[in-house]
Amino acid sequence: MFDGTVAAVAVLAGAEGRLLYTNSAFTRLFGARRIGLPARAAFPDSDGHRFLAVLDSVRATGRARQVVGERRTDPGAPGQARHFVYSCSPVTTAQGPGILVLAMDTTAETQTLQRYEALVSAVSQMVWVMGADGTMEELVPGWEELTGSPWHPRADEGWYRRIHPRDREKLSAAWRRAAWDGERPGVFEATFRVRAGDGSYRHLSTRSVPVLRDGRITEWVAATADIEDAWGTRLRERLLAQVAAVSGASLPEAFAEVVKVVVPELTDACLVLLLSHDEWPLPEHAGVTARRIASATRPGLPAPPALKGQRVAVTPVVREALNRREPVTFRLEPGAPVPPGLIPTVSERWLTASGATSLTLVPLVVDDLVLGYAATSSNGDTPIPGPAETELLREVLHHAQRPIRKVLDLQQARRTALSLQRAHLTEPPPVCGGSLAARYQPAGTSGEIGGDWYDAFTLPDGTLVLDIGDVAGHDLTAAAAMGQMRSMLRALAYAGGPEAAPAEVLARLDQVAAGLATAPLATALHAGLRRDAAGTWLLAWSSAGHPPPLLVPAEGDARYLPGAADPPLCVAPGLPRTTHTHVLRPGDTLLLYTDGLIETPAAPIDEGQRRLAAESTLCRRQSLPDLLRILQGLSDHRDDTALLAFRVDEAP
Repeated sequence: MFDGTVAAVAVLAGAEGRLLYTNSAFTRLFGARRIGLPARAAFPDSDGHRFLAVLDSVRATGRARQVVGERRTDPGAPGQARHFVYSCSPVTTAQGPGILVLAMDTTAETQTLQRYEALVSAVSQMVWVMGADGTMEELVPGWEELTGSPWHPRADEGWYRRIHPRDREKLSAAWRRAAWDGERPGVFEATFRVRAGDGSYRHLSTRSVPVLRDGRITEWVAATADIEDAWGTRLRERLLAQVAAVSGASLPEAFAEVVKVVVPELTDACLVLLLSHDEWPLPEHAGVTARRIASATRPGLPAPPALKGQRVAVTPVVREALNRREPVTFRLEPGAPVPPGLIPTVSERWLTASGATSLTLVPLVVDDLVLGYAATSSNGDTPIPGPAETELLREVLHHAQRPIRKVLDLQQARRTALSLQRAHLTEPPPVCGGSLAARYQPAGTSGEIGGDWYDAFTLPDGTLVLDIGDVAGHDLTAAAAMGQMRSMLRALAYAGGPEAAPAEVLARLDQVAAGLATAPLATALHAGLRRDAAGTWLLAWSSAGHPPPLLVPAEGDARYLPGAADPPLCVAPGLPRTTHTHVLRPGDTLLLYTDGLIETPAAPIDEGQRRLAAESTLCRRQSLPDLLRILQGLSDHRDDTALLAFRVDEAP
């Protein structure tokens, strides 16, 4: 019955275990054996004592045994080793009680496993198997070396306690998707953090494939590698690239982008505080405060408090941290008060309420100037950052100095331009028989400097000259050109005297500005007003591409004075220009303005003009300063605005 089977078969019987039968497969695996000899004589091999001991055990106990073994046909040739698994079972034979030996050659399978173990060991991976019941066996070790704890034999809470709290649910969800999504289980792949022996967390990458038998998962075979160094390098490069791309036009806008880079990648919450002094080192006895200008928190934490009123006096502890220019971490007891003086009081209360476990102060340095500091926290079950995490946070925040430097340079240019503009925008002169008011408002963003301007002065004969204009551009160059255009127009108007028509004055300005390359493009409106004996004023004006004057009469609706504008300045010098006239009566108000008051990206310019006329009609009884303040509220503050108003005195 056994002659043709692939399994090696032998039968022994009697007290001495005489060999009664072997088939050809047995002979190929163990060599020829003489039938009829006692077992000890039939198996005289040097390692035969193991086989004989198994036979004795089966004969004595009457229970079957299964054994894994190895046999070398030539002890001097390791490559000839044969691996096998065999069973010894009690049977009854014609010669009495006996033992049936069944053996299978497992050489190929054993060598394959050995090669696989050698391969994965060479690439520094842990290899483990998880059964369908959740039991786990480590094939290629490494867990204890990494975590400092023995291998955990089950995928239960004890194993998950080693996983970073932020990664547990993500890891469980990935397992569920791999095991149950779709018709067939898929490959499980995940990156997660495991607590190492020193208390820090390291990133591991796992890839696991299911082993199917009869269409059912019997186990998972997984390979896990420590990728902390590679992960840290990729994270560092990504965060540095993100923070280098920060493009806010002001410090609050720029730092608002910076905190979104570090949260939640490096910290649970981050707030940025700027110092009230821009000198360094800080004055020793001066009262220095820090103002919170930006913050961000990870999802799942309470919303941060509003920025309003977020100031704190800089304490000696903070001064020391800023002087050292190195991060400092304070461990916090959950629910306990935060050490005072590190951050604003309202933020202290937020840290306590959100379960903060640490607070790290990181000085913010640009060139050699300490602007302020960032305060970051770990909250809830998030581990307190170690030296590596803190150093990466410091590096990322330090890398933000390049875009922050651009913002500081832009702010300095803006301050210079505004100073230049305000130096030219002098107070209007007193006027007999009327009143004047002017108002200038820079753009709401630090990126828009603008070139808007106005001017008002009287000629020796009492003629009142009103000028308003806008030089193209939103930088320091535009502000400088504005000053030149204003000065040239004032000089030409004064030199021309009351007999020079406004169109002639603008034509001369156009020739001079184009010849000297003062500005690439500019608009301007030049007007002269003369009072007659009846108390009315004759208005004469010429417009070089500028919005039309708005008349707010003593009675009736406000309206724009007719007369088409000529081309802007510095476009086509030499073109003829036109002078327009109108009579202003007692109580009438003349309003000159720049396009920043009526232009918005969301609406056409004629809609802005209608809003200006309607609001002017409603506010006609306001004093000129109040009228200009109200009208300036119509602007969306994207651009700077200039307004100049003249009102004829009421008749006595």
